[in-house]
Amino acid sequence: MPVVHDIQAAHPGAVVDWVVEPGFAPLVRRVKGIGEVFECAQRRWRKAWWTRAVRTEWRAFKASLQAHHYDAVIDLQGLTKSAVVARLARGMRYGLANRTDGSSYEAPARWLADVAVPVTRHIHALDRSRVLAAKALGYTVQGPPVFGLQSNGARCAVPTLVFVHGTSRDDKLWPEANWVQFGRRCVSSGFSIVLPHAGDAERERAERLAREIGPQASVWPAMSLDDLVDRMGGTQGVIGVDSGLSHIAVALDLPHVQLYNFPTAWRTGPQVSHGHRHQASLERDPTPEVDLVWAAWQVVRRAGRS
Repeated sequence: MPVVHDIQAAHPGAVVDWVVEPGFAPLVRRVKGIGEVFECAQRRWRKAWWTRAVRTEWRAFKASLQAHHYDAVIDLQGLTKSAVVARLARGMRYGLANRTDGSSYEAPARWLADVAVPVTRHIHALDRSRVLAAKALGYTVQGPPVFGLQSNGARCAVPTLVFVHGTSRDDKLWPEANWVQFGRRCVSSGFSIVLPHAGDAERERAERLAREIGPQASVWPAMSLDDLVDRMGGTQGVIGVDSGLSHIAVALDLPHVQLYNFPTAWRTGPQVSHGHRHQASLERDPTPEVDLVWAAWQVVRRAGRS
């Protein structure tokens, strides 16, 4: 998302289109400065590639993408599947020339690009994308990242914190006892707690946590990504494990503490160098302690007020 802001700051009036999986299209459409959004359902298409319906969808996607001629086509992912899509588009294609530490880069992506751009190996995932686009389009990255993600949610009537407790990997979870202890501290300091969820396992965990924290904690109903962004945008802050929702909290510029059980916060978490005084990454082995998270929350809470 900050790449879109960077491009338009360097080239006022630039039109930026985006290819994205359908599930994340609602996020992209909210970004200030986005033109057309092309939904590319590669994950679903691979499961039924031989069917007429999927082939029809693919041809329609390809025709829509190729109806434009671009000054630049930039593959920010560095994966074979993203490079193949970039190769379909009409225009000079730019991609990553090398793997960066911790990335899922795939070598064929380099050969599918017209111009392969080298990037320093040890780099934050966000900075990698900003540097790649800047080198492709001939400008210099300046200032902290600006996400431009817009929320239309009404401000919560009472101070409310979101607990992002779910993630795709169990080894990234924060212990339930920690959530309960932390939640009770938040309630005692005047906050209500809300718990989103995706799927039965997360819903059951959210319900357990809400019961243990007390009546000031509630479980949000299942909702679309669009609705979730609006609801989250109306809260006063987020505490979350390393997950998509936590990264959305960063993009919404909310006071936020992001929890890591592994030493990978440098690669994906909010950074001081990004100007995130009211957002922080915490990492500990085996997991961040409640007292540490509480102290970090007090810091980002005060920074968010200033």
